[in-house]
Parts: sequence; C-alpha cells; structure tokens
Amino acid sequence: MKFRPTAVGYLRSDVSGLRQAWDEDRIRERAQRLGYDFAKLVIADARSGRHLLAGLKTITTRLDAEAIIVPSVRHFDGATVPDDLVQVADVITVDPEETYARWAIRPPAGFR
Repeated sequence: MKFRPTAVGYLRSDVSGLRQAWDEDRIRERAQRLGYDFAKLVIADARSGRHLLAGLKTITTRLDAEAIIVPSVRHFDGATVPDDLVQVADVITVDPEETYARWAIRPPAGFR
C-alpha cells in the first residue's frame, strides 16, 4: 500500500549541460515539496539517437508513478510536453512551475 504518490524525474544531459547536478537537485526538491515519493531519475542524451520517451513511459508505468518532474519543457523535443506522455502521468516542470495534468488531456474515468 502506497502512502504517498510516486514521482520520477527526467532530464536530458545534453540540455542541462554543466547545470545537470543542479537540475537533478531541483527535481528532487520539487518532488519532496509536492509530497511525492521520489523513485527514480531518468537521464537521457538526445545524441544517443534512441527514442528517449519510450523508456521514460515504460519506467513510469512500471513504477506506477503519478508524476514525471522535469527541469523545463526544453527537455522535450520542440520544447513541448508530448500529449502521449501526459496520458501516462502528470508532467510537472520546475521552471516555470507548471503542471500538465492527465485530466486536461482526457477526462477521468466515469466523467462525461
């Protein structure tokens, strides 16, 4: 039984650059401040050529995470939070403080 919802962090090392450690700390701090149980930090590098979000979605689903916390939307291609990612979990940005909620993409079960 979970007492607190779970969150995972995500960042792209090629976007964070020299600020990566700072971005990691800010993700963890935001999770703690919002009351999440921080389970894992996923670090990706777009230069690898792999599809980055597929792994993030798999990890989020396996951990039954309610939220994905990122430093900013710049960590997604086109600086846009992908709708298919928001269908898996809420996406929370650190700067600026924004929440892209699942219910904003699709209505909750039983809602008409």
